[in-house]
Amino acid sequence: MRKTFLCLALSALALGSAWAQSNEPSWTGTWATAVEWTGPNDMPKASLSNRALREIIHVSIGGDVLRMQLSNIHSKEPVEIKSVFIANPLDSCDIEAKSAKYLTFNGKKSVTIAPGESVYCDVLKFKLTPLQRLAVTINYGNTTPVNASSHRGSRTTSYLMQGEVKPKTKFVPQEKCDHWYNISCIDVQTAEPTTCVAVLGNSITDGRGSTTNMQNRWTDAMAEAYGGKVAVLNLGIGGNAVMRGGLSEPGVVRFDRDILGQQGVTDVIIFEGVNDIGGWKPNHAEVVRNLQKAYTELIQKAKAAGKKVYIGTIAPYYGNGYYNHFSEAARLTINDWIRANKEVDGIIDFDELLRDPAKPNALLPKYSSDGLHGTPAAYEAMGKFAAEKVK
Repeated sequence: MRKTFLCLALSALALGSAWAQSNEPSWTGTWATAVEWTGPNDMPKASLSNRALREIIHVSIGGDVLRMQLSNIHSKEPVEIKSVFIANPLDSCDIEAKSAKYLTFNGKKSVTIAPGESVYCDVLKFKLTPLQRLAVTINYGNTTPVNASSHRGSRTTSYLMQGEVKPKTKFVPQEKCDHWYNISCIDVQTAEPTTCVAVLGNSITDGRGSTTNMQNRWTDAMAEAYGGKVAVLNLGIGGNAVMRGGLSEPGVVRFDRDILGQQGVTDVIIFEGVNDIGGWKPNHAEVVRNLQKAYTELIQKAKAAGKKVYIGTIAPYYGNGYYNHFSEAARLTINDWIRANKEVDGIIDFDELLRDPAKPNALLPKYSSDGLHGTPAAYEAMGKFAAEKVK
């Protein structure tokens, strides 16, 4: 009897322990960007060394505990950082000083990130509200890379001034640039299961044609459509291709890090391919075959990692330099293949949403900024549309 009771007691303890472990808070990304190598034209006019940089981001979900990752993965020199603090932003480069909190790295404010490396800060208590903007201020030391690890298409203005800045220091910008440097993601602790959508994309996802500082990319609109209850991570890169060519590492190379490497991802959206079609001339039949093969590889990787997978059709681009009879045939063939795909969990038919019914090879005029990229109205429609498809 005692032996039976002891076994039952031990079983109950084991179940209790398993329940406790399964209900421990986990990390979920609330904001992320795809980090790139930075060419000379996208670096500040002066070095980052011994300067303060203030960057603005737009999160999706909220939380009371967070951590931030800083990246130097594409640089050949170390980056020396004296300190980093976050705060609620006001207008322009001003912040709410009383909200500011310093990040620490193994208990220290300073950190030097080696070439090819990334670091997470220590866990930090900070009241992050859903869909809020957040200011990140980095004080750089003497040593910074010639080519920083950055994201070129921030669609928000970053501010630079000489010397070290503290939360109560008046920030007087000496230079402005629409790029992010060294920041790569923010995760929040979530006590309950939270849907987290990571998007692989090109300049349309990156926000070309959106309004600088208005946070109106289609992924922003998607997060807003969810009411800040679902995490949406934008890993778009302007000019990016799925297979080869284009700008920065192609999708098949960066997928594991930029998409599957994000914390708490449950759903993946694959929405790129137009740069492969438009930039890989003249053998469009080969492009179609290789795109289908690449999409299949990415879908299977995500499914093997336990993610739901959605794929977006390629929207029209008549009037853009990419357009010709052969590239249009390739786009239509790829879209037919996407719509018939049985491996994915859903199709997001951006082509059907955005095209002009009177001229199906073109975007609706209200949705076209240049024939290829969307307008704020297009991105709002896309975000709401995607939120309806990814449940």
